[in-house]
Order: sequence, then C-alpha cells, then structure tokens
Amino acid sequence: MGFFDKILYGNTISEWAIAIAILVGAILLSKVVYLLISRTAKRITKNTKSRLDDIVIDKLEEPIVFAIIVFGIWYGLSILNMSGWFNGLKGHALYFVLTFNIAWFIVRLFNALIDEYLLPIVEKSETDMDDQILPIAQKTISISIWVLAVIIGLDNAGYDVTALIAGLGLGSLAFALAAKDSVSHLFGGIVLFSDQPFKINDRIVTKGYDGIVKEIGIRSTRIQTLDGRMVTLPNGSIANDSVVNISSEAARKTTIDLGLTYDTTPERMQLAMKILMDISAANKNIEHNRTVAAFTSFGDFSLNIRYIYYIKKGANIFGMMTEMNTEILKQFNNNKLEFAFPTQTLYTVNDK
Repeated sequence: MGFFDKILYGNTISEWAIAIAILVGAILLSKVVYLLISRTAKRITKNTKSRLDDIVIDKLEEPIVFAIIVFGIWYGLSILNMSGWFNGLKGHALYFVLTFNIAWFIVRLFNALIDEYLLPIVEKSETDMDDQILPIAQKTISISIWVLAVIIGLDNAGYDVTALIAGLGLGSLAFALAAKDSVSHLFGGIVLFSDQPFKINDRIVTKGYDGIVKEIGIRSTRIQTLDGRMVTLPNGSIANDSVVNISSEAARKTTIDLGLTYDTTPERMQLAMKILMDISAANKNIEHNRTVAAFTSFGDFSLNIRYIYYIKKGANIFGMMTEMNTEILKQFNNNKLEFAFPTQTLYTVNDK
C-alpha cells in the first residue's frame, strides 16, 4: 500500500490532498476573479456615463470572492467520506451561508445607492426632517433585510421557521413587557418626528432645561444647555411634556419700564416717548411698526413710561438689548431727561 493510499480519519491521504487542493484552488481562483473585477471590469465601467454600474461592480466583488471560497470548501468536503450527520450539516450550512452572502450584497448595494443618489438630495433640502429620518429608515431597512435573510436561510437549511417565529413571538412579548419604558421612548421618538415640535439647532425649553437641540434620535434627544452642558432626554418624557420652542418665535418681545422725575413737564414726557419711538425706527433689527411707548402710571417716586419693542428673528437678543439700552441712556442724557430713583422729603417743624 502506497503512502497516498493510507487511511486517515476515514479517507485516504490522496483524498485529503485533493480536498486541500480544491480549497487552495478556490482561494487562488477568488484572487484571480478579484483582480479581474478590480482591474478590468472597473476600468470598463469608469468609461460609462452612469455611476450605477460602478457601484454594482464595487459592491459585488467581495461577495463573489466569498462565494467562490465557500463553494470551494463545500466541494472539497464533498469528495471526503463523512458521516451522514456531517453531510447534512454541510448542505444546510451551504444554504445558510449563501443566503447570508446574498443579503450582504443587497445591504451593501442598498447603502451605496442611498449615499450616492438620495443623500445629496436630502442634504440640499431646506428642512431637517429628512436628514433625521433617512439614517433611521436606512438602518431599519438594512436590519429588515438581515432578519429576512436569516429566516430564509434557516428555512432552506431545513429548520421549522414557523415554530421558531412563534417562539420568538412569545419571547418578544416577554421582552416588550420588560422593556416597556424603552418602547415608550421609541414611540415618543416617532411622535417627535411626525409632530415636529422642534428641529435640530432650535432653542427649546422642556423638562426644566433651556438649550439648543443637537441631536434627535429614535430613542432620545440631546440638548446643549446655555451653560454648555449636554443633556440627553428620553423622547417619551419629552413627548408627554410641554415644549417651548424659542426659535420658532417670529420676534422677541422686550418690555422696559422707565421712570422719570416728577419735575418732568408734559412736553418733556412727550419728547421722551418720541425719542423711544425714533430709536426703534432707526434700528434695522427692530420691528418699529410694533413698537409701543406709553405714559402708563404715576409711581411713588417717578412718572412711568412703558416701552415695548420686538427684536427680529435671527438677531442677537442680548446684543440688541445692550444696544437699545445704551442708545436710550445716551439720548435721555443728551436731552436732560432725568431718571428717577427712590427719594424721600422730610419736613421739620421748628417749635421756637
């Protein structure tokens, strides 16, 4: 008996050598195919006007290489004398891995097409809604493809998928009961996406936090407070609470109460109110047609003027307040209009 005729684990050494040669040949063939696709096929597709064929070839080369190696392993093992249990497992594994490989290609191609064609359109749109929904929809569809691939792969491998899904259904029910808070936050995210009470970069006040919305996820929302801290709030709690969207206001209303001394004449009071109206009219960031200046009351120490103006959307709120207050102080000082402060007059009686 020659060396290659010797029996090793139920097969001759020559049969083991052939199986290994088939595996090595499959690996070498996969390398050749990979080079052909990289150098020849891609060179051809680059000369076409469409980008679609470039994307398909680019996303197809790895799954093709993987499929060649899988078939090489399967065929190499097929020439060996194995037990019936192992042969059955080998066939089931082949179906499952090929299904996995096809799903891998579909997901890769789907994500590439989204990035190439749909993402640029979304980035150019004026609204932020699609920017938030697209990544979530993309992940959801990708996960759905993988789940479907697992079900088809198990079914082709001979498993009772119906019983498996039924078992998963009971397990999912138990899991949902245990994770009801997380589920409520997920539904809260859906409510926020549909109602759109705010969008990214809006300033909002909710749950006692005042800040800028930095991220809206499917489960939680991130807000950067005015002092720079990042706060993560579950969407369920936000959806069930009141939300004040400061960024949505058309203009910021500002009210100032000014008190002048009691020796101010009626004509000087009229001058003060005219100065206030002129200050609003001269500032391009103030809605001068909504400005109000009125002599409202006789205070204990002052004659009171209420001044209401509206800062236009997009202007720096605190910067405009500083600018307006500085201009009021300057104009009143130039016109000798004196601000009142609490005073008290004492009368003494001389008994002598």
